[in-house]
Amino acid sequence: MMTTSNLTDERRSELKAQYADVFHQDPVKKFRPIAIVVALVAYLVSCFFFFNIPQVFSDAKWDRAGLYMADWVSWQAQPKFRFRDEGLELQYPRFSPLGENPNPDWISSTEAGDVYRVDFGGNNFILVQEGLVEVTKNGQRYDVVITDDAALLPENASNAFEERNGRVSLSFGFAGNIEIRNTQVRVWRRFWGWENFFFDPSSAYWGMNGFEVLTMIAAGPQLEEGQSNLSVAVNDFLYNAEWQHADVFMKLLQTIVMAFVGTLFAGVLAFPLAFIAARNITRSNAANWFMKRFFDFLRSVDMLIWALFFTRSFGPGPIAGIAAIFFTDTGTLGKLYSEALENVDDKQREGVKSLGASPVEVQRFGVVPQVLPLFASQALYFWESNTRSATIIGAVGAGGIGLKLLEAMRTGTDWENVGYMVILILIVVFVFDNISNHLRSKLIGEEAR
Repeated sequence: MMTTSNLTDERRSELKAQYADVFHQDPVKKFRPIAIVVALVAYLVSCFFFFNIPQVFSDAKWDRAGLYMADWVSWQAQPKFRFRDEGLELQYPRFSPLGENPNPDWISSTEAGDVYRVDFGGNNFILVQEGLVEVTKNGQRYDVVITDDAALLPENASNAFEERNGRVSLSFGFAGNIEIRNTQVRVWRRFWGWENFFFDPSSAYWGMNGFEVLTMIAAGPQLEEGQSNLSVAVNDFLYNAEWQHADVFMKLLQTIVMAFVGTLFAGVLAFPLAFIAARNITRSNAANWFMKRFFDFLRSVDMLIWALFFTRSFGPGPIAGIAAIFFTDTGTLGKLYSEALENVDDKQREGVKSLGASPVEVQRFGVVPQVLPLFASQALYFWESNTRSATIIGAVGAGGIGLKLLEAMRTGTDWENVGYMVILILIVVFVFDNISNHLRSKLIGEEAR
């Protein structure tokens, strides 16, 4: 094997002259990768300070974010203890998840009802009585004295306590928290799971476990005349006042229909318009230019903007959502279809044309068989993608589960309902993604990626 050390100076000069690109590499090309990396890092650093990321993170309310996430997988009971002239009174919200006559085992009282105990699990509990709330956290006792004007911070209070405007607050972590005022003690007691998910307190099945429900359905006494116990159970589940399953399922179906119908109409309209936009199909520069600018206009306006426009025009509902998807996807599919048509194999067209076929027949037998699988594959992808998009545009009034999701988020207290709907949306997207992938793989003859 010959090495460069064995070459004469004359031969080395010849090689350098013959392979100048190898021995004399352009400095710009040589340092281009490094320059790109440096430019990218500089850009990210500038964005970091331009958007004031450090300030955003320092001002973020991480504890509130944690509570929101906890609300997705848990529920709260909210009793309160009012200090009345006639004594201490325990109250529950009007629509308490504990039912009309709540008697939870984590609240107990003396026979006289002058002292109440609320357990938060472990060595965490409070004793509520006139003028005093005894707080025990992790085995340590703190006395919150209540005067006519305010609740006083305990002398041995830890950092866990917070005092503001005569109110003393304390968190027991995930188990809940309390707020002590001079007039009342508010309690938020948190539990894992979704309360009353299957049956609300008005149902005859409320409070039963799964085995008891099945026993009642199969062999229990008839609950309502003219109805089987199974139909009563299904009806009570669907029309659960707290979870509104029937309405959620209907809104989810609206979202699916919006995505399907909007994509279908867009694909049907974009198909013939793409033939006008394709330069090798329609030999008119004016028609090509006008149609492509029409596609640009439709797709340059975001689907959310179209949804706001049509909501104003048609009012809230799925029609506005269908129109928004139809307009946006007509522009996008039209552009994709026209580009696919401009790249077809002209040999098939010429072959069909040589047989004396009419212009329409040339497109039908010479072009459509080449592009139809690709067109269908792209339409299927957009149908699957629009299942997600329909949720977003629904939030601005276009109907569907997006509007239901926004309503639950606005209350600020129904985050478990938000979690429920998000899970349903994820399931639907997962199912339709797999259906779309399977159909596209069949159409293009290979496994869809």
